[in-house]
Amino acid sequence: MKNSTEATVPQPIIGFHTDDEGHWVAQLACGHNQHVRHSPPLVTRRWVLTQEGRDAMIGYELGCKKCVDQSPPDDRPSQPSR
Repeated sequence: MKNSTEATVPQPIIGFHTDDEGHWVAQLACGHNQHVRHSPPLVTRRWVLTQEGRDAMIGYELGCKKCVDQSPPDDRPSQPSR
């Protein structure tokens, strides 16, 4: 579970893709990726289960710890998943 005092930088979601295990990953404007799993009861993100839900989250800001750490951009597939 994430510590609420952990430093992050808000970054908008610009797209999504799936990882090698089929889990959804948000692509952030900063060039970093972040998993967005629906894993109740710990994490409830029903929106990630449908295309309409993911589309509605484009522009939503997630906190990016990789920006705080000044990590290089993550690899992304050439075509986002739908």
